[in-house]
Amino acid sequence: MSIPSQSFEQYTVAFYNVENLFDAIKDIQVLDKDFTEFGHKNWTENRYQKKLKKISEAISKIGFEFTGKLPAIVGLAEVENKKVLHDLIMQPKLAPKKYDYIHYNSADERGIDVALLYDTRVFKLGYSEPIVIELKNKEGVLEATRDILYVEGVLAGTPVHIYINHWPSRRDGAEATDAKRVEVASQLIQHIEIKDPNKKRIDPHLDINEAHHVIIMGDFNDDPENNSIKKGILPQGFDNITAPLKKFHRGTLNHQFKWNLFDQIIISESLHNHVSGSLYFYKADIFDGIMLREWKGKYRGQPARTFVGGNYKGGYSDHFPVFALFRRN
Repeated sequence: MSIPSQSFEQYTVAFYNVENLFDAIKDIQVLDKDFTEFGHKNWTENRYQKKLKKISEAISKIGFEFTGKLPAIVGLAEVENKKVLHDLIMQPKLAPKKYDYIHYNSADERGIDVALLYDTRVFKLGYSEPIVIELKNKEGVLEATRDILYVEGVLAGTPVHIYINHWPSRRDGAEATDAKRVEVASQLIQHIEIKDPNKKRIDPHLDINEAHHVIIMGDFNDDPENNSIKKGILPQGFDNITAPLKKFHRGTLNHQFKWNLFDQIIISESLHNHVSGSLYFYKADIFDGIMLREWKGKYRGQPARTFVGGNYKGGYSDHFPVFALFRRN
């Protein structure tokens, strides 16, 4: 597909929960036995390589129809370690594009973490750190959960602060676990305010080097209308640019034949601007093309998963990616 010449540059920022991107090697530090050859998932090197190929193909197409190039930044959830990230960016679809990655091991007992892939030609890394989330149960005992990845850098000439999230699941019920996600939202906002005590992020008229441009992305295990997002984040000067994408017939994952939009991208109001030379938000969407969908049977139209229950299906992921296009004049 040829892309017409334009008077502006476009860059894709994406988020993708890749459904358990594990290598086939047992790690004694985490509970990954299922993802080994003799584990419950019968996770072989062949299955691992097939997974890498599919995920890299999906990433290579996110936003391509609009920009004619691969994403500048991709936040990832459910990756095991640095090895799988290295193997991913070495895939033929991604290797020519000079990607690098950022990853820290978290306290998650299963060893599933978040990470960031970035095109080194358009994103210049400044600083990164894991934000360790402190959650306590009713007895006051700390519960292990996934860190938030914080990355500071310059995207196409504009300073940005990026937060990659994978919040506590709803395994024990949405209402029973709601307080956990509300607490994670609170700790996220506290970190943002420490980085920007003057709250410059809410003023879209500042010079591009003064404004605090923030991009929050992740699998929040909550929909846009839930408390953690609607009350915990948005009132602090943010816009959920993916919220309008949630429809009765559309989302990023499907549970019991109901669509959810757990995968979201949220930006500071400062990214709604048309300042010359600065990035500004243009468009958000779900990448849910036919290649990522089940094409027959009762799950037709839903994400083509790697596993359905304990049954290996060899698909991509149980989530669709979301992405945002940013322009620069």
